[in-house]
Amino acid sequence: MNFLENIITSLMLIRVTDIIDIAIIAYVIYKLFSLLRNTRAEQVLKGLIFVLIFASIADLLNLNTVSWVMNQFLTVALVFIIVVFQPELRSALERLGRGRSLFSNDKIQRDERSINELVSAMSSLSRQKIGALVVLEREVGLADIIESGTKLDADISSELLINIFIPNTPLHDGAVIIRKNTIAAAACYLPLSSSNTISKELGTRHRAAIGISEKSDCLVVIVSEETGNISVAENGKINRYFDEESLRIRLKNDLVNNETIASAIKQKKGEANEKEK
Repeated sequence: MNFLENIITSLMLIRVTDIIDIAIIAYVIYKLFSLLRNTRAEQVLKGLIFVLIFASIADLLNLNTVSWVMNQFLTVALVFIIVVFQPELRSALERLGRGRSLFSNDKIQRDERSINELVSAMSSLSRQKIGALVVLEREVGLADIIESGTKLDADISSELLINIFIPNTPLHDGAVIIRKNTIAAAACYLPLSSSNTISKELGTRHRAAIGISEKSDCLVVIVSEETGNISVAENGKINRYFDEESLRIRLKNDLVNNETIASAIKQKKGEANEKEK
């Protein structure tokens, strides 16, 4: 009963500032998860939050020894995280400073030229039956994947993409990562999907595309080395048999900013109204 009475008393003492305080902490935790998602630090962050909740419960129940041990552990763990996961934390802070990633769905305008260059390259590779794997980063950062390859930070062009995937060239083996209208890296390693539902006729390239799409919100374009077929993977699912035009439509539908479209429609309506006057 004393435990329940303590909870009721605590709830009655909650002020507006306490609610704001909790909301700020919740937002900070959410942003941390968003920035560190699919990195090595994600699981450690989850563990720390669990320990923090456990320590709070220990404080509430007046378990002084347990509370002291948990607090000491948290102090040491925070120092450990800063030292061991320094690259991930630096990358997260850089992304926070830059804003959202390429092809996010809110504020960053899409460059149709980049989409056209990508489609042109994939179509050319398809005709030549040259395998290709291109990952388009969206909301979830792919810093770990980029670190696994060779950083380029080059403008998107069909010529460069084609040259990257030409067999026996230094960067042809692996995936290209596109971020912020640039080719961020090439020859990147992707996690393979462990799903048993993937068709056996699909090879390692397609399994890798599905694997990375299971772990993030990215969009992946694949060209089959055996058949030249173009496929698109998203959210752990793969759609096959795209031609040049259907691929362009798919990418524009998925990647073009809705706000940009709405703004263009609004502008056209305004121009039409002006003409009517």
